[in-house]
Amino acid sequence: MFFMRTDKGHKIKQIEQGSIAQQEGICAGDSLLSINGTVMEDIFDYQYQVQNDHVELVLLTKNGEEISKIIDKDEDDDLGIIFENGLMDQYRSCHNKCIFCFIDQMPKGMRENLYFKDDDSRLSFLQGNYVTLTNMSDHDLDRIIKYHLAPINVSFQTMNPELRCMMLHNRFAGEALKKVDRLYEAGITMNGQIVLCKGVNDGNELDYSIRKLMEYLPVIESVSVVPVGLSRFREGLYPLEPFTKEDAKEVIDMIHGYQQQCMEKSGTHFIHASDEWYLLAEEPVPEEECYDGYLQLENGVGMIRLLLNEAKETMEELYKHKFLTTLKCHHDWKKKTRTVSLATGKLAYPYIRQIAKEVEACMPGLTANVYEIRNDFFGERITVSGLITGIDLMNQLKDKELGEALLIPENMVRVEENVFLDDVTVSEVEKTLQVPVDIVKSSGQDFVNAVLHASEESGASYEAYELKEISYE
Repeated sequence: MFFMRTDKGHKIKQIEQGSIAQQEGICAGDSLLSINGTVMEDIFDYQYQVQNDHVELVLLTKNGEEISKIIDKDEDDDLGIIFENGLMDQYRSCHNKCIFCFIDQMPKGMRENLYFKDDDSRLSFLQGNYVTLTNMSDHDLDRIIKYHLAPINVSFQTMNPELRCMMLHNRFAGEALKKVDRLYEAGITMNGQIVLCKGVNDGNELDYSIRKLMEYLPVIESVSVVPVGLSRFREGLYPLEPFTKEDAKEVIDMIHGYQQQCMEKSGTHFIHASDEWYLLAEEPVPEEECYDGYLQLENGVGMIRLLLNEAKETMEELYKHKFLTTLKCHHDWKKKTRTVSLATGKLAYPYIRQIAKEVEACMPGLTANVYEIRNDFFGERITVSGLITGIDLMNQLKDKELGEALLIPENMVRVEENVFLDDVTVSEVEKTLQVPVDIVKSSGQDFVNAVLHASEESGASYEAYELKEISYE
């Protein structure tokens, strides 16, 4: 039976080829209204309902007719429906006025989506975003527990309720911490974050927060401590000061002390200092076993160690399979020279340079220039490569020896559009610097491979021993 309906439901963008949805005649442009009698609130309702082996879909066709589709399938089979909005709902913006918010420290005139502050618990599961819990209703909490969605990433900042209200500029921020108890009791795995602000939530307050968070082990499986990022656009904002080398050493010492306690209590290190603390303190980053499987990479915890280890393992594999040995001994290769360049931020620079020199030493005739890009746009206190702009890159490299190719990390650009934060495009950088730009993925293996083959597409001629032809065991 067909009839018209005004509710538009969730519009379907695409149907995968060969999918169940295609076989059932579901089309792009149709809208999903309900599954098994449940109106679809968002993607989690959808994912939960389609796990059944018997599903009844109610759809509104692009012609305006409401139809029903009854489908019997295996529980694990996906329907092959892609929605126009991946969340199947509007994104929820943040209503806090955090004293450390980086978005408030950006200049005017940048692209609009850079100013959107999300605080949507659903994006925590889908994209790994960190949420403050202040935007989470009891209904949201009930659904998380019902669907057992995990892990959820929580921005704690402090476990002192009054201080949290002040830091988030939200009088309900302290009360929101009680939601952690419900998640803990339901066994919903959590990861935590503390953005540390000097003179605010550090020192004794940090000590208190770590001790309180340890009470939630092992349901909270990790917590990262990251220093607040301070751009030069802070006029009118809460007065925050940068951490010093001595401050960083104190933070690291406190964290290492609690890591020993946590290892004894739960067998994990639990509390982690981001890589920036070790750079500031001029101390080496910990070994791999200290990172508990790299649970907090997106917060810059263990990224340097993982990069170093992956690069080392890649080099060892290439020697094992005689790739580098063959090139070092090859007479024609010895007579060739080539130069590539790499650009990165202050944080990763010494480590990128270390890897590049190791590759350089193994490759006769190769020069790998590594350039540290100073962040003039946001200010020199911003040291990560992901916040480097195209204009800073061009200004600081225009008189440098770049060779056959310039390598940049993928977090420096919006890859799907090949644009930097300031909307400068990769092609504009190539035109200005007169050099091909290669975007390199974040792994150590990709980095080594990129250095070895950076000049291949730019026309340099050398004996082509392709890495992809090596049969790794």
